[in-house]
Amino acid sequence: MPHLVVSISGHGFGHVAQTAPVLNRLHALMPQLRITLRTAVPAAYLRSRISAPFEHMASEGDIGMAMTSAIDVHSAASRAAYREFHENWDARVDEEAHLLHELGADLVFSNVGYLPLAGAQRAGIPNAAMCSLNWADIYRHYTGDDRIAGQIRDCYAGADAFLRVTPGMAMSDLPNLVVIAPIAEVGIDKREELDRHLGLSKEEKLVLVSMGGIAGRLPMEHWPNIAGVRWLVQENWQVSRADAVALESLPLHFRDLLASCDALLCKPGYGSFVEAACCSTPVLYVDRPDWPETAALTTWLRQFGSSREISREQLECGDVGQALSELWSTAPVSTPTASGAEEVANWLLRKLSPSG
Repeated sequence: MPHLVVSISGHGFGHVAQTAPVLNRLHALMPQLRITLRTAVPAAYLRSRISAPFEHMASEGDIGMAMTSAIDVHSAASRAAYREFHENWDARVDEEAHLLHELGADLVFSNVGYLPLAGAQRAGIPNAAMCSLNWADIYRHYTGDDRIAGQIRDCYAGADAFLRVTPGMAMSDLPNLVVIAPIAEVGIDKREELDRHLGLSKEEKLVLVSMGGIAGRLPMEHWPNIAGVRWLVQENWQVSRADAVALESLPLHFRDLLASCDALLCKPGYGSFVEAACCSTPVLYVDRPDWPETAALTTWLRQFGSSREISREQLECGDVGQALSELWSTAPVSTPTASGAEEVANWLLRKLSPSG
């Protein structure tokens, strides 16, 4: 039975949103495949997105970036964390190679931790990266081009392929780049069921608020009421408003809630943008000009989804009523096709087959 060892970054839920549809499709194609997930993402959340059976190992193949909020990167703290992570780098890679050998990995698949790739390459195990971004480019942007940036880049360049999903950063310096179509797990519109459950009239609007799995919350207690609008928010934000509903209290999966809402309020992020566009849910997003992936994501969303940008100040104050009205008056655009999961699953299947 082939053994696929998967590394998923814990820096936000976008990495799971990209990886889950691939693993679900791969399981359908190769039911006997053994899958081990190495990640800091909680197992309960993984099982809510991944239907394929898997073993879970708490692990960090990358450290992402240190954040002071769901939007703000702490550059100095990130630089210090990377220096510590890369101290005695050779020994760390040797340890990773030994672990992968002990696990009996036939293929290492990473979104988008680079240590598992380095370990696989040292152990002679086939390996591939997949993501819309890579930590070498993110690190360079915030901390400069140094020895650490080079080490990260070499891990990605040494993989059998870097499967760059659309939309994504250019990554023109990677010689092994393979461009992949969008990946999304598209929900089902169950608005009638949701209206009955919440006792909503046909005129009321539902806005799903999501910051993509990054710790932190919005000060919604101070937002003004917008007539006819209700907010769906995560329970641990503990928002005390008559017009706010906890996501976890609803009898629908997150993907179906997204497909059933009138708008998504979010920060720029792969999972949020692509899943919303693929189920034709309009997107209201906060400006995030410093994040290197933003330009690729927003350019794509303007082409394939109904969207409006708001300022950081508007988000903090809840001054979004006019933007929502403009968003809902926008003519719909063509819905994109999310065929990337099929592409990646077939690529992995070929690598896992005896003829390889």
